[in-house]
Amino acid sequence: MSLSRRKTTFGFAAGAATLAIALAGCGSSSEPTSSNTATAGGGSGDEPVTLTLATFNQFGYSADSEGGADYAYDLIAEYEELHPNVTIVYNVADTSNTARENFFTKLGPGGLADVEAIEVDWLPEAMQYSDMLADLTNADLDGNWLDWKVQAATDADGRLIAYGTDIGPEAICYNVDAFEEAGLPTDPTEVAAAIDGDWSKFFDLGAQYTEATGKGFYEENAAVLQGMIGQLEAPYEDPATDEIVALDNPEVKAVYDELTAASEAGLSAGLQQWGDDWAAGMANGDYAVTLCPAWFLGVIEGNAPEGNWDIANAFPNGGGNWGGSYLTVPASGANVEAATEFAAWLTAPEQQAKAFENVGAFPSSPDAAASDAVQSYTREFFNDAPAGEIYAERAAAVTVSPYKGSHYFQVNDAMVNALRRVDEGTMNAADSWAQFEADVQAIG
Repeated sequence: MSLSRRKTTFGFAAGAATLAIALAGCGSSSEPTSSNTATAGGGSGDEPVTLTLATFNQFGYSADSEGGADYAYDLIAEYEELHPNVTIVYNVADTSNTARENFFTKLGPGGLADVEAIEVDWLPEAMQYSDMLADLTNADLDGNWLDWKVQAATDADGRLIAYGTDIGPEAICYNVDAFEEAGLPTDPTEVAAAIDGDWSKFFDLGAQYTEATGKGFYEENAAVLQGMIGQLEAPYEDPATDEIVALDNPEVKAVYDELTAASEAGLSAGLQQWGDDWAAGMANGDYAVTLCPAWFLGVIEGNAPEGNWDIANAFPNGGGNWGGSYLTVPASGANVEAATEFAAWLTAPEQQAKAFENVGAFPSSPDAAASDAVQSYTREFFNDAPAGEIYAERAAAVTVSPYKGSHYFQVNDAMVNALRRVDEGTMNAADSWAQFEADVQAIG
């Protein structure tokens, strides 16, 4: 099946300022099947129930709440039809950072939604307060999610505190017209071959592009950082102790050096992701490629609706994953049982497949990923690219799930800022690294 063009714009934040948080302590078939859907009684009776759902950006749940012009499915309306006694109030934060601040501000005192979405990069922070979240363990749902997705949301006491929604397997999206202007290959197979290999091949192709056009190859170094740091098993913290090791990890410094060298060579356009200039640059051809998880396809369509973009089925140095979220149920909520049932339904294989069709949120459910609905999915905007097949292959290429401890979000934010200082020319690479060291040491 194909998805027609639609103009949707949304953002996944690359980083956020450190947030001071004070929390009060308190206690396989090829087709998705409905047999794994939760059947807890909370939303199935006759008692009227109003459930609140809070996510950020576009999860593909409701076009009315998320600004989607032509979603194939409205999952909120579908759930209310299946459960006539349930009314869903759906709130969508503008970014992951906004949702994060709200989550940790209200988790202790109360006031969160019945079902709260959390993003993978701040899941480790949430795990520190797992006793404030309902235990969602349910043997009937075993196999609904990838093993690593479940393990990441299971606390030290064996409690599953979140149900997986999507994952973010990455390909490379490129501006076909920009590549043609630079004399580079434009066929997706040829572009994939030019990129396939280690990161040096990606930067070499970028050097050719920049030399031919005088333009940046990609939007900013902080955007490429995500792909490179996501291939390191323990970039910033020691998995055994959770202590910060970023400053002593030679792999982190090597990534920094490679990116700042590329910046000095003009490969970075210096346009901060999610900013107005970045969005305009995507439409105007100010850069030619972007790291492109499945959910990012809608970002490109929304920001460059008249553009000529395609997807290369390759990713430097193997596979990469960017993003992916979870649904949690705060234990202090008034409707924990009904909320748990609702969260399980939203993340069941059949609903994950529908969310993928709506916004390209690639399923964390193996059954959904293997379904005909996902495998046959094409993307009209990207020259009818076989997006389902591409991202299934990109998901299979992911071999590393980096350790993300309680400090990951803050350390990565400091690295993003370090790279941006070099991009902006406010500091050279050496001085900005020194500032990064000071910023990390201040984290504690």
